[in-house]
Amino acid sequence: MKKISFLTSGAILSVMPMLALAEFNPNGGKFGTLLGNILEFTNTVIIPFIIGIGFLVFVWGMFRYFIAGGANDEAKEKGKSLMIWATLGFVLIIVFWGVINLLSSSTGLGGKEVQNIPKINADIPVAPST
Repeated sequence: MKKISFLTSGAILSVMPMLALAEFNPNGGKFGTLLGNILEFTNTVIIPFIIGIGFLVFVWGMFRYFIAGGANDEAKEKGKSLMIWATLGFVLIIVFWGVINLLSSSTGLGGKEVQNIPKINADIPVAPST
């Protein structure tokens, strides 16, 4: 009895897309476009912004270690700690960036181009101006 219900449910689930009149889109359709846009935003805005913040924290740590902590050992220790954490942050964000790009290239979302950009056709000869 369990075997029959298992086979019946499997057959019903395999026919569900036809019942819903769903289409197969190899590019992912609108969801694929959304994922591509999120990926592009992450690569061009979020990750460089986080790297910039990490650089500022590293520079602030250097300032606290070398300039503000001249004779104060506690200030030197805080500056050293900031530099270590900023370096760890750099490493982690670069690893995160690599994983995102690895997943995007393996799913086919890498190399996404913006659609409908006007392009100049180089094959058309341009008349010389007089």
